[in-house]
Amino acid sequence: MSQKNSDGKRSARERLQEQRQREEARAKRKRTLIAGVIVVAVLGAGAGIAALVANTGGGKKEAAGPLVAPQGATGKDSVTIPVGKPAAKATLTVYEDFRCPGCGGFENVFRDTVNELEQKGQLKAEYHLVTLIDNNLGGSGSLNAANAAACAQDAGKFAAYHDLLFKNQPQETDDAYGKKARLLELAGQVPGLDTPAFRTCVDDGTHDSWVKKSHEAFGKSSYRATPTVLLNGKSIYGDQKNPLTPDKLRQMVAEAAKG
Repeated sequence: MSQKNSDGKRSARERLQEQRQREEARAKRKRTLIAGVIVVAVLGAGAGIAALVANTGGGKKEAAGPLVAPQGATGKDSVTIPVGKPAAKATLTVYEDFRCPGCGGFENVFRDTVNELEQKGQLKAEYHLVTLIDNNLGGSGSLNAANAAACAQDAGKFAAYHDLLFKNQPQETDDAYGKKARLLELAGQVPGLDTPAFRTCVDDGTHDSWVKKSHEAFGKSSYRATPTVLLNGKSIYGDQKNPLTPDKLRQMVAEAAKG
């Protein structure tokens, strides 16, 4: 075989190999493009689903573990945590998320007034814990903090721990309460709360399914935002034209007592 023919055959083989490589490269780019379109579509759909879940209460996602309501929980499906004397004529119903900055704002302004009225036996509160921020921004801080608060309810320390969580509330985008170590650290500031039983309850997520049930109940209600605050069933918070103040709340509670 002449050198010329050998070179020609080699060149043909090289050209064929190059063509094959170009075709494989085009096919790879096509596959990558298709995959990218699919990912974008899925992410877009996921964003829509997340907003829907936030508004309707959790969708079809299965809760992990058995549903264990905290001790003393009341109401339909036992999703309400009561605080205060049952005989009080005024009932404050609060739907809250421990990551929700609006909830933190409400608590910071009205905490002392609510506690004062509860201690006087004039007001009792009913707390409903939800997980809107986890659903909207991702993370697990809403769920973990709500579970920890339910664990505190088991120990008879809900009110103190609830207040402490809001006093130390992180920024909305900071999922600090997603770290259970932080929740346990804060529990050390509530006398008698940081016990082996409480730690196990927090670490195991004992009330996670209950929290999800509470959130689902919120989604089935007519309420769509946190905080939602009712006094004897009437919404009293969030009206910009007639904003609630501590003095107005005291007056409303006094009128309820007369009734």
